Amino acid sequence: MTRTADYARRYGFPQRVRVVEVGPRDGLQAEPEFIATTDKIAMIDRLASAGIREFEATSFVSPRAVPQLRDAAEVIAGVDRTRRVRLTTLVPNPRGAVAAAAARVDAMVVFLSASESHNRKNVNRSREQSLEGFREVVSIAREAGITVRGAIATAFGCPFEGEVDVAAITDIARAYAGMGITHVTLGDTTGMATPPLVVERCRALREAVPQTDIALHFHNTRGVGLVNVHAGLAEGITIFESSIGGLGGCPFAPGATGNIATEDLVYMLHECGVETGIDADAVADAAAWMEGVMGRKLPGQAAKAGPRLRRSAMDAVATACG
Repeated sequence: MTRTADYARRYGFPQRVRVVEVGPRDGLQAEPEFIATTDKIAMIDRLASAGIREFEATSFVSPRAVPQLRDAAEVIAGVDRTRRVRLTTLVPNPRGAVAAAAARVDAMVVFLSASESHNRKNVNRSREQSLEGFREVVSIAREAGITVRGAIATAFGCPFEGEVDVAAITDIARAYAGMGITHVTLGDTTGMATPPLVVERCRALREAVPQTDIALHFHNTRGVGLVNVHAGLAEGITIFESSIGGLGGCPFAPGATGNIATEDLVYMLHECGVETGIDADAVADAAAWMEGVMGRKLPGQAAKAGPRLRRSAMDAVATACG
């Protein structure tokens, strides 16, 4: 048994996990300068060629609310589907669901904040109003033969209310289950998650809705995003969301910074003996390419540092004197 495989076995990690790339939506939504539609499509195609198969590709949201995603239908239409990629999209309301169905997405994602105040800031609705609208979204999706997933934002804390009661999360998950939604993502919208909270919420969700698949979505606001992934792995979670280069941040949450970087996540998973089916070097190359698209350095680290055992020539650095 290899060192990494032994490590994964010792901590009870799953043998294989799914990495969902959210860079095209969550990574870009708050960017002030419009990113060309061709670059958004190229981002997805490059990452698909690296082995990533699931993408949160865009959001069918009002262009007034999120102008960066006004090309949602064009992005979906432009992606190379020959690699059997799965394109999901956020839909805030029935109007978005109709547009997403027309674009022939593979799955729709409805999203609700665990805190009332953030939900009002994020979608200008109460939580109950959001849930009521989701029932129509589910109906539209079912008629089109499209799966619906549920996301819970501010699942680990709210920038306006502080601590979020775990009961709020389980109540939402039960409401989702009542609509037939059996895939729930816990979103760490402002990077407030910690390993104890990850353990608590994963276990509470499993007890409340045992037939539901749990995904985890961490931001790296306080530098512990990958530590939280480690805690999730130990709880048997097999679906993690990340953004190429560490792009992202909620535009409706003060202090929010980027997601955990896809290249960093893949590097850590492989070094911990967890399979992904993803080419880590190709993902790092895509992150470097993305820096060129954005015109700035991005927070991801693995693309900058390279593989753990990358060697350099002795004459590449100066020799100490004295």
